[in-house]
Amino acid sequence: MSHILLVDDEEAICWALRRALEQEGHAVAVAASAEKAFELARQNTPDAILLDVRLPGIDGLSAMERLRQLSDSAPIVVMTAYGNLSTAVRAMEGGAFDYLAKPFDLSQALETVARAVQRRSPVETDEPTETEPAGNEVIVGRSPAMQGVFKRIALVAPRNSCVLITGESGTGKELVARAIHRHSRRRDRPFLPVHIAALNPNIVESELFGHVKGAFTGAAQSRTGLLALADGGTIFLDELADIPMPIQGKLLRVLEYGEVLPVGSSQPLKLDLRILGATNRDLSRLVAEGLFRQDLFFRLNVFQIHLPPLRERRKDIPLLAEHFLRQIEPSALPLPNDVVEHLMQSPWPGNVRELRNALEHAAILARGESLRPDHFPPVSQAPIEGNYLTEAIRRWLAERIGQNPDAAPSQLYPELIRTIEPTIFAEIIERVQGNRWEAARWLGLNRATVRKKLIQYGLDEVGNSE
Repeated sequence: MSHILLVDDEEAICWALRRALEQEGHAVAVAASAEKAFELARQNTPDAILLDVRLPGIDGLSAMERLRQLSDSAPIVVMTAYGNLSTAVRAMEGGAFDYLAKPFDLSQALETVARAVQRRSPVETDEPTETEPAGNEVIVGRSPAMQGVFKRIALVAPRNSCVLITGESGTGKELVARAIHRHSRRRDRPFLPVHIAALNPNIVESELFGHVKGAFTGAAQSRTGLLALADGGTIFLDELADIPMPIQGKLLRVLEYGEVLPVGSSQPLKLDLRILGATNRDLSRLVAEGLFRQDLFFRLNVFQIHLPPLRERRKDIPLLAEHFLRQIEPSALPLPNDVVEHLMQSPWPGNVRELRNALEHAAILARGESLRPDHFPPVSQAPIEGNYLTEAIRRWLAERIGQNPDAAPSQLYPELIRTIEPTIFAEIIERVQGNRWEAARWLGLNRATVRKKLIQYGLDEVGNSE
């Protein structure tokens, strides 16, 4: 039988946890304050401690070190309903075994306690030296989904592992990357964000890896690449899916051997570098389609943090709105209830970025007065990154042009049509079960044209009904 010390000032939570833990065969002592917990820990050394953050008197995080000393380094599971990234980081840096965001399932708490009891070992850590920054780098959220994000940032930040940050556009992937760097051992070294899609596709290799003088036409002098500029620190590669296939192999070498080979050089440069990557696309699907290297995907995806879209964390919208409004207009009045309701009901396909832009738009129109729902711009109906066809065409063009930048491409338009038309006609004719009249209506073409295209692409035997 294990002895559990439960420290929380909420009677309902204490009653439920105590009952559940006792049914599992544990002996449970309950304290409503840190001071009472110190007394109980002296009397009977616990095997694990469940510790709330917000307590009367000494708060939970401040009490962790003393509880560890009194309990012979018993595992401490931190609990909070008001956590932010700073709370999660302080808990993990303070030696917490795990971090539970309220409300949590009793089964989750029981499983965590079971793991804590099985692995009762001391954890040596330094006192935290950082607090949550102010301004645009703060990650705001109290929803369970964001509590999970904070916990994963706190877990991975002190390590040197690659992290793949996923989520829709506008969810704050770069903020997560900056937070990982800020709470890492590299915090005093460079943090360099690189947006792959913004790099010139013809010289992306030179941009990332650098080049030596005379490496190619126009290389009048040597140039240090972005990877080398971040040496000793962290580089954040955004929009990973846009990395050209030839460059993926060179990036893999950086990850595997810690060295970069500038264009035109035979002498690799050693680098001490942490790579964080982000994407709003499904890289595993791109791997299956042969558009992204599987070995590179595995190296980048050592630890993944997924950012939920704003529609899945609506409880955070009022908090985010007030936070952004204070940044945009420090003297702004509190948000009226009808504005909060308007914000809560909007779909926000552009996520947190769209919400901030909408608030700035409204603040401009309000001119210092209280915001109203009609101050906000019309709600967009499609995700910002939703036009995957446009993105795909841009990548296709970049690949075709980038394959031979010294020679002007030709026949691009016919080649593109030959690439996409068979898929369009095959998909539509299957969906209408071979009905050519219906296919013509869907496509906006006459039946003669549809018949001609089906013959051209070998689809004339599908259904064959008018």
